[in-house]
Amino acid sequence: MSTPKLEATTWRKSSYSGQGGDCVEVADGVSGIVPVRDSKDATGPVVSFSDRSWSAFIADMKAARGTR
Repeated sequence: MSTPKLEATTWRKSSYSGQGGDCVEVADGVSGIVPVRDSKDATGPVVSFSDRSWSAFIADMKAARGTR
């Protein structure tokens, strides 16, 4: 699998990010994957998840939030 070019990608910060600087950003619109990076290091490493894996992760987080 080739790595897509992410230079022109629009990143969005997690809506749960506070003012503490512990934030992640997600890039939308990249076919087949969901790139994730540390918002404090925009030129640093990017971790990519398959669409399916990311959807499962989000569903699990939403379910866990409902059990508090």
